[in-house]
Amino acid sequence: MTRPDFSLLLRHLASILLLPFLVAVMVPTYLLKSSDDSRWASGGVAEMPARAAGALLLGIGVYLFAWCVLLFARVGRGTLAPWDPTRALVAVGPYRWVRNPMITGVALILVGEALIWGSWRLAAWAAAFTVINHVYFVLVEEPGLRRRFGQSYDEYAVAVPRWLPRPWREFNRRPNDRQQ
Repeated sequence: MTRPDFSLLLRHLASILLLPFLVAVMVPTYLLKSSDDSRWASGGVAEMPARAAGALLLGIGVYLFAWCVLLFARVGRGTLAPWDPTRALVAVGPYRWVRNPMITGVALILVGEALIWGSWRLAAWAAAFTVINHVYFVLVEEPGLRRRFGQSYDEYAVAVPRWLPRPWREFNRRPNDRQQ
């Protein structure tokens, strides 16, 4: 039995606290506390469907995020932080269907929070987070992945969409099995 890598665990905890915790907990807390005038919901029974949908999206987002962190640790041997990236290309699990499922998970958390709290500010933060990450991935992250992983990343990027999954195409099938 192998011993757990406590160094990697600590690096993951630090990167989670500095990035997604800040984005999904600290900023929303600040936005909610700074003003009540941003709420579209009054807390009545009419908002229950939106809150239920928000709770579902939040749960899916947390699950997807946690799954991706585990894959980064086990397969990629790195963290989600740009200063401590994975050492191997992660193209399994949800990464077979979409190139950025971790960011999708955090975006789902933010949208879920906006629906639960009925807050325009949280909805605007979720939209801003998504746009900022799209620009970052196109201008910084993807060129960095191309430099680190070369042709294997290029093949991956051609086969797997950036944000929206194409269920009829799955990366890592045998070449003869891939549908064009």
